[in-house]
Order: sequence, then structure tokens, then C-alpha cells
Amino acid sequence: MSSTERALGAAVPAKVSISASSASVLQPLNSSMIAVAMVAIVTHFGSPAGASWLISGMYIATAVSAPIGGKLGTIFGARRIYLVGLGIVGVATVVGSFAPDINWLIAAYVLLGIGMATHFPNAMTIIRDYADRHRSDPKSALLTLVLCSQSVAALGPTVGGLLVGTFGWQSILWINLPVIALSGAAVLRYVAPDSTARQSDSRRSLLRSLDLLGVGLFVVLTSTVMMFLLSAGGSPPWFLLAVPATALVLFVVREWHTDEPFIDVRALAHNRSLSATLVRTLLTYVAFYSVFFSVPQWLQYQRGMSATQTGLTMLPVAAVGILSTYVASKVLRRYGPRITLTVGSVALTAGGLLLAIVERTTAPLVVVLLVAAVLGVPSGFNNLSNQNMVNSATSLEEVGTAMGMYRTVQFLGANLAAVVLQFTAGPSVGDDGIRHTGWVVVAISLVLLFGVAVTRSLTRGERIPRE
Repeated sequence: MSSTERALGAAVPAKVSISASSASVLQPLNSSMIAVAMVAIVTHFGSPAGASWLISGMYIATAVSAPIGGKLGTIFGARRIYLVGLGIVGVATVVGSFAPDINWLIAAYVLLGIGMATHFPNAMTIIRDYADRHRSDPKSALLTLVLCSQSVAALGPTVGGLLVGTFGWQSILWINLPVIALSGAAVLRYVAPDSTARQSDSRRSLLRSLDLLGVGLFVVLTSTVMMFLLSAGGSPPWFLLAVPATALVLFVVREWHTDEPFIDVRALAHNRSLSATLVRTLLTYVAFYSVFFSVPQWLQYQRGMSATQTGLTMLPVAAVGILSTYVASKVLRRYGPRITLTVGSVALTAGGLLLAIVERTTAPLVVVLLVAAVLGVPSGFNNLSNQNMVNSATSLEEVGTAMGMYRTVQFLGANLAAVVLQFTAGPSVGDDGIRHTGWVVVAISLVLLFGVAVTRSLTRGERIPRE
């Protein structure tokens, strides 16, 4: 046990960690349930092209809003912004459930992405604030957050398939309402009122803290990059790359020279541990979403399964993912992030090989279920380790924005995965597509293994000094 761990007291109470993490289930569930509802939505509205923007619009909104939500939590208070996010999700749920056409539904999912983006970074800030004030060990609370914000994503196809098959596509939105009610009540009851909100700041000082110009440039940069990636499989307008390129230069110059930047690019350039973690996270999510998007489509297009059958077939991914997250917490505590990330990357290699070699239309269902189970292992090990590294590499004031950047990187990875699938599998995933996707996952996992081997900042989880 390290000296830092010996100095810490008891763990963050479960009532605090569960309350703070509760709304984080909304994003992974909504972003994964919609995958099995797309056929029903297209049938209802008769707009395949418009329906494709549901996922893209939500991902872009979440990617752009996550660091902004973290920054707002630092300024106004994490608890307050967390509750505001619940309200936004509630409005989006009602609008989407009664959407008269596909455009209203797209708008609802964009609003949904904005609301859900506030929960993960501010849950992290709430946990860190409690741990710092009470000298508590945050590891068990981080495990709870990972389970809620990442591991339940694998439950999405199962839950979504059952809901769509029984009640129709609108039911994937209705499930948000009880989560909102329970989460709001728990946060109001068990999370202390904000102690770090800058309530006494003048309006001019508050606007400077928000760095509205930096936020605007970040929105332009992120949204145009992701929109370009979404069109990369067809005939992308290459000349439009000038927009994000210009926004990137202006954003870096602005953030480098302002006193209170939205994203401290100078610190990010010097904080090699955080930078390496974000790059590692990007690659991890490209692999994760390549699997997550391809396998359900392959089950429906190639093996002829219904949405309900597809959801049930993906259940081992969820079950093993949750179990592996718990096991990963034990490995992380005893051996540190290097070993934990190595286990996750090796499991990812194995999963990719199984996709490339074993996953076929003629494979028995039991083989398909076993492959799904193996694919559940890497998510727990990689996600828990990377989120602990972000926590270790940042201060309380920085962790909300840093976790927002983590979310942004996650959804950049999702859109890169969509681009990968356009090249490896095309519009309908067949046996060749799943094989090619598997080899891409293997290649990414080997890069991750090499990165883990050469990265020097993978400590056992103590606060990491900036390099």
C-alpha cells in the first residue's frame, strides 16, 4: 500500500457515490438503445437519411457539451449543474416522445446529448470534492462511476431490444423519466450543497471565467471535425477542412494566452500523463465502438435476428463488462494501472481475433455468445484505468473539465469507429465486414499494448506531478 493510500481515511460513502453517479447511466443507455431502435424509427417516420442524424447529432452535442458542462460545474457548482442537466434531459424526453416528424426527434436527441453531457464530469467533481474535504479514498466511488457511466452501455442493446419489441421505439425515451426522478431525489438528499461555486464573483469576472470565445471556438472545432468524419465514408468536402484547421489554430492561440482558459492547453501540453491518457482513451473507444456498432448490425443483417433477439445475444457483453469492472478495481488497487491496462489490451486483442477468425454466419449460437462474453472484458479494465489516470493527473479545479474532455474524446472515438465501419463493412455488416473489423480491433489493441509498455507516467494511482 502506498503512502498516499495510507494517509486516506474511509472510502467515499456509497450513498454519495451512487447518488452522484446515478444520472451517468443515461448517456450510455440512450446512445446504445437507439442502435436497435433505428429500424423501427425509420419505419415510423420513413426517413432513413434523417434517422442517421439521430445518433450523430446526439454524439456531436455530447462531445461539445461535456467539457463545457464540467467548466460550468466548476464556476456555478457541480451539484447545481448536475440537476440542471437532469431537467434538460426531461424536456428532451418529452419532446422526443411526441415528435411529429424526424426533425423534431433529431432536435430532441441533440438536447438530450447536451443534458446528459453534464452528469459525468460533474459527478467526478462531486466525488473528488467529497474525497478531498474528508480525506476519503475515492477508488470505490470511481468504480461506481465507471459502472454507471461506461459498463452499463453494454446493457443498452438488451434493454433497448426488449423495450422496442414490446412497447415501440418511444419506450427507449420513456425509461429516462424514472432515472431522472430517482437521481434528482438522491442528489438533493445525499450530495452536499455546492461549496466551491463562485457566487460572489462580479458579472465581468464570471464571463472571463467562462471564456466564451474559447468555448465558441471549441464548438466550431469539435462539431466541424465530427461532421467531416461522418461524411468521410462517402465523398467528403475536403475543402471544408479549412474550417476546423483555422478554428484549431485560433483556439490554441486564444487558450494559450488567456488568463482563465476554457481548456488550459499550456497545462495539457506539459501534463504528459493526462495527454497520454486521452490519446489512449481515443484509441480504446475507436475499438470499443467498432465492436459495439458492428456486432448488433451483423446479428440482424447477416443472421436475421430481431431487435429483441439481438439484445439478448449481446447480454454477455454487459454481464461480463460489469463483472470485469469489479475485477479490474481489485487489480488496479493491487498492481496499478500498467498491469490493469495490459490485461484490458490483451483481452481486446483476443476479442478482435475472435471477430476476425470465428464470428461467421455458420457459427453456432453458443460460439457467438462466447465471443460476446470475451468482448465484455476489455471495457472494464481499460475504462477504469483511464478514468483513474485522469483523476490522478488533475486537481479538483481541473478534473471536471478534464473529464469533459474524456467524454469528448470518447465520442470522437465513436465517430471514428463509424468511419472505420464504412470502410470495413459498408452499409450492411456481413461476414467479410465483421472479419475486417476484427483485424482493425487487433491492430488498435497492439498499438495500445505498445503505448502501455513505453508510457512512463503509469503510476499506481497517487497524485501525479506534472511533467
